[in-house]
Amino acid sequence: MKLLLSIHKCDVFMFTWLINAKMHGNLAKISRYLSKTGDGQLYTLVILITLITEGFHSSFLQAMLLAFLFERPTYFILKNGFKRNRPEATLKNFRSVITPADKFSFPSGHTSAAFMMATVIAYFFPLLMLPLFFWASLVGFSRVVLGVHFPTDTLMGVVLGVSTALLSLGQVI
Repeated sequence: MKLLLSIHKCDVFMFTWLINAKMHGNLAKISRYLSKTGDGQLYTLVILITLITEGFHSSFLQAMLLAFLFERPTYFILKNGFKRNRPEATLKNFRSVITPADKFSFPSGHTSAAFMMATVIAYFFPLLMLPLFFWASLVGFSRVVLGVHFPTDTLMGVVLGVSTALLSLGQVI
């Protein structure tokens, strides 16, 4: 319990530092757009394009679908199991830049899905690895800047996303 409290204090410190940074206003504007890239429409588009161009028997398509099959339920169970309140509900006099879709923050679903897709796509298209992981990192960072996640929420999102992608790749390949 003491460890969790220490982690939470560190989390709040890092979050508060970022939110109070002089550049936060400019970061928040950019973060709105970055966060939207992780809302799910791009994933659907990649899946549909792959289905149309390669067909259902594509290893790439099967890996993406299997990854979502692992990731989304795991994310839902963790989020509703831990029930960690978002920064706005935790910190006095704080308002997030956007309204989150649900009540709890741990883990970050945007970050998890972004890293899951980045990992699966990078496996099949290795030249895209650096830009994909850079983009996924920006999605996670944007969620903290927008005030809907603490840093460890996004860190766990990275772990969940990469883990479920690797699990799905091991099952398909």
